[in-house]
Amino acid sequence: MTDRKTELAANLAKVEERIAAACAAAGRAREEVTLIVVTKTYPASDVRILSELGVRHVAENRDQDAAPKAAACADLPLKWHFVGQLQTNKVRSVVGYADVVQSVDRSRLVAALSKEAVRAEREVGCLIQVALDAGASGRGDRGGVGPEGIEELADLVAEAPGLRLDGLMTVAPLTGEYAGREQAAFERLVVLSTDLRRAHPAATMVSAGMSADLEQAVAAGATHVRVGTAVLGVRPRLG
Repeated sequence: MTDRKTELAANLAKVEERIAAACAAAGRAREEVTLIVVTKTYPASDVRILSELGVRHVAENRDQDAAPKAAACADLPLKWHFVGQLQTNKVRSVVGYADVVQSVDRSRLVAALSKEAVRAEREVGCLIQVALDAGASGRGDRGGVGPEGIEELADLVAEAPGLRLDGLMTVAPLTGEYAGREQAAFERLVVLSTDLRRAHPAATMVSAGMSADLEQAVAAGATHVRVGTAVLGVRPRLG
């Protein structure tokens, strides 16, 4: 194996141990939690190695980086997740490769995603990004809609041609009542997911937790964790 493949294999094994231990502690089956490796700022060569090591879900947060990387890895059996704040002028490009957009947080974005999914003859999975730090504006510091906006957006996604409502996503907030209380934040997301599934039973996905707090996410009931640094290393500075 190359040095990089050896490094990534070792890091993946450590993350796998953490997820397995967290599942055991929570009384959950390991199969209940899917690992998504966040490959932002890393080259397509790393994505190729991860695929060789058995990774099937990868995530990106910037279209200008993701689009060429996804194209370079189009031959691989990967599911691509878009996890960053998404501007409507990038939607056509993102719909070209993303299987799931995890950052749906406004009606205008739903309309744009639907239009492009239909044009591309694709079905795109959507997660409503929930901002647990949403203030009076109903928006979070890092995107997302407040809990009170979930129902309306979810209904829009569920009714939109070309889109599939898969569930909810959150990022542990840095401000507000959940700051520093990651597990409580993730538990709140799971409660909101339970509410959502009353109207949309198939929207079972709960995406929460990253390198630093994946254990808390698993304990709370997350179905997907998004891990970058713990697998790929400390990200190189951009710019």
